[in-house]
Amino acid sequence: MNNLLPVLILNEVIILPNQEIKIDLNNELSKKVIIASSKNELNKVLVIAPKNSLESSPSLEDLPRVGVVANVKSKVELPNNKLRVILKGEERVCINKYYRNQNTNVLKCSHNVIELPTFSKTNETAIFRKLIELTKNYISLNKSVSNSILKLLNDKKSLSDITDIITSFLPFNFTKKLFYMETINPLTRAENLINDLNEEILVTNIDRQLDEKLNETIENGQREFILKEKLKEINSELGLTKDSEINQLREKLESLDLDKKTYNKLLNEIDKYFTCSEFSPESSVIKNYLDTVLNLPWHDETVINTDIKKIKNELNETHYGLNELKDRICEYAFFLAKNKNLISPVICLLGAPGVGKTTSAYSIARALNREFIKISVGGLNDSTELVGSRRTYLGASPGKIMQGIMKCKVKNPVILIDEVDKMVKDYKGDPASTLLEILDSTQNKHFVDNYIEEPFDLSKVMFILTANNLDTIPATLLDRLEIIKMDNYMTSQKIDIAKNYLIKDIFKELNCEIKISKEVLEFIIENYTKEPGVRELKRILERLIRKVIVNEPNAKSITILHANKYLVNKNIMYLPEVTTSGVANILAYTTLGGKLSHIEVAKYKGTGKIIITGCAGEILKDSINVVISYLINNYNIDLKNQDLHFHFLESYVKKDGPSAGVSIACALMSLVKNKKISSSIAFTGELSLKGDILPVGGLKEKISTAATEGISKIFVPAENAYEVANISENITNNIEIVLVSNFNEIYESLFK
Repeated sequence: MNNLLPVLILNEVIILPNQEIKIDLNNELSKKVIIASSKNELNKVLVIAPKNSLESSPSLEDLPRVGVVANVKSKVELPNNKLRVILKGEERVCINKYYRNQNTNVLKCSHNVIELPTFSKTNETAIFRKLIELTKNYISLNKSVSNSILKLLNDKKSLSDITDIITSFLPFNFTKKLFYMETINPLTRAENLINDLNEEILVTNIDRQLDEKLNETIENGQREFILKEKLKEINSELGLTKDSEINQLREKLESLDLDKKTYNKLLNEIDKYFTCSEFSPESSVIKNYLDTVLNLPWHDETVINTDIKKIKNELNETHYGLNELKDRICEYAFFLAKNKNLISPVICLLGAPGVGKTTSAYSIARALNREFIKISVGGLNDSTELVGSRRTYLGASPGKIMQGIMKCKVKNPVILIDEVDKMVKDYKGDPASTLLEILDSTQNKHFVDNYIEEPFDLSKVMFILTANNLDTIPATLLDRLEIIKMDNYMTSQKIDIAKNYLIKDIFKELNCEIKISKEVLEFIIENYTKEPGVRELKRILERLIRKVIVNEPNAKSITILHANKYLVNKNIMYLPEVTTSGVANILAYTTLGGKLSHIEVAKYKGTGKIIITGCAGEILKDSINVVISYLINNYNIDLKNQDLHFHFLESYVKKDGPSAGVSIACALMSLVKNKKISSSIAFTGELSLKGDILPVGGLKEKISTAATEGISKIFVPAENAYEVANISENITNNIEIVLVSNFNEIYESLFK
């Protein structure tokens, strides 16, 4: 006896073994059954179909004794309070006993798997052949039925499975399908199917004869027939007959020089297309497939530029800095000149929005003389968008990868996969796992798109990915990527980019020119932008130039006065003056780069409660507990009858991470000691229970932000000394960086 399964009652709907159905459930009890199925390990239900529609709580005696075990493949909640489920029938079973949950009203049952009788092999083979023969005849008369049914039948060896498949697509009424579902003996089902198939073929033939007679008398039918005949004659006169089309397809196939297996497969498709009626739906499906496959660039490649000098010049003309990326591309070109079969690196450009990831990929393609394809995967949750859908589906097409290959007409382009960190995994598939095969050089040489169905060589493609954050990328995918970090731009770098790139582009677009000094650019950057890249800077400069030229056509240059006049959405950055104790600055790292934030601490009489506000994450809350424990144990701080309130400013922004530990400790110590901390001082570092200050990430971005925010002194973990040494002097010139290994060093400096 099997474990109890939840029972799903489907009125007027039959599911058979080997059949997959999609159904929308609005009955609350049915929804409960599906939910109950997810609680068992197998994720299955037992589907029954009573002869008469049953109310929500039927008598157990009225329920059938034969049902089908079905797998709940997926379930989706729809906006109209319906639940859409996909069920896959697995096996027919005998039901022993029903049980009803008194609380939920959900039925469950015990069942036994049906032991099928054995048949004479000769008899079974004869029946099988007869069923196949009749099915072929029926399909030939009904163009709406797919030939794929025959393939399914040929793949099945069991007479029970074959009868169920045939029954599922025949246009039987509910009573007839119920009979076949409840008939346990497959031989009995087969014998009845032979009779029913003969009857269906006879009825179909009669229907066809009637349709032909009706078409002779129906004016619209006559008109369509005449037009089709005329079209045939016109095509014949123009030499556009199907024979000539077939010859063209075969000539195209011969010219592709494909491997024997692929060649034979496509030749069979051409032959199939020749035998199809030109007005049948299958004919257009085959033709679309052949047009797609035969026009793929199976062997076509562009000649890659390996001249390092030209590559450097091209990259330098379009992008400022990015030395690591430029050097890597030049290295690749150098070795490619020596080895034409060199595998392209799979590069992931990591950086904040606006630092030039997408435009860099385009410039790389242009410098190497390769075609460029951009595929955006942000929010992508369906793997078929990358690898295509099967031809059997309505509206089937190749995936984004093969579509891009077809568009550029070569097999060695640069393909940019944008925002790879924002892909989503759900019931539709896992795009990240699909990318593993696409990017892996050991696998993509024989990449198979679901629509194309034949292996295509992607090893010549240069893949470049972009991401703002590595945390959401699976480790298996990350392992295949060569990460190149694109740092946030400092003010001096933004000035250079604006002078040498942005302003030139704007002048070219607007067909004008006006002088903008370095001082004005610096003022605009520091007072009107707050971004890691230069995307917003370009928009602001373009707006300012338009305003000045339109409103002051005689102006020779743009001044700070112009900026204050026309840039109304001013966003001046400043540090609020600290007027009380219990306040400290926090240097944090986000996907957008470094960020300066603040923490405030207050205390009042209470019972020792800790209140945290300001959208703090779990790690940040843990840091607060660590700080309190450390200070109490090491500095004789008495907080027994005190409630503490920690508030992180900018409550609308989610904050988390351990690097705020030192800032929290300083704010609390400032409150206890009643000593204010200057607003020009900032902290970063994780605090341990022993008072050790542990290293943190994103230090360059944090210090860069501090420099632009007016911070003059930063306390940094001593273990980050190497990162500090490698930060440009342009950033650290006006900042005192104090390396500390224990909190007591900060205590001696600020609170003694």
